[in-house]
Amino acid sequence: MAKEATGDIPQKKPEDWASGDEPATQAQLSYLQTLAHDTGAEVPHDVTKARASELIDELRRQSGRVPEEDS
Repeated sequence: MAKEATGDIPQKKPEDWASGDEPATQAQLSYLQTLAHDTGAEVPHDVTKARASELIDELRRQSGRVPEEDS
């Protein structure tokens, strides 16, 4: 079986992103709202790209949207 293209590429931690301090994207905010609805969490209004990414990972695990082997 072939590996996914991103499987061999090391990923930076969100806090190391050059644009991590910028406001979250509309796509991130939309997905966060969906996950917040599923989990009962609240999304901060001034969330950064880096924090949004971290929250998405956390809320995906809480919501059950990530299979166990991926978490």
